[in-house]
Amino acid sequence: MPNDIRICDKCKHMKVKSALAKISAIAPDTEVKVACKSYCGPCSRFAFIFINGRYITGATEDEAIEKAKKYVK
Repeated sequence: MPNDIRICDKCKHMKVKSALAKISAIAPDTEVKVACKSYCGPCSRFAFIFINGRYITGATEDEAIEKAKKYVK
């Protein structure tokens, strides 16, 4: 079963281009979906990644990606 990874293109704490490159490094065969996730409250305060049914947050893009690693299938 493939990974379900999504990021928001409107998040103030993540840059889509760099986040996609980093996520592709940890989950190379996964298509990352990029669009607004309607998670605006937390999105305005934290970087976040939706991965396999979980919202993972971090103070920075790198922290959120590091935390998400353990949920990659």
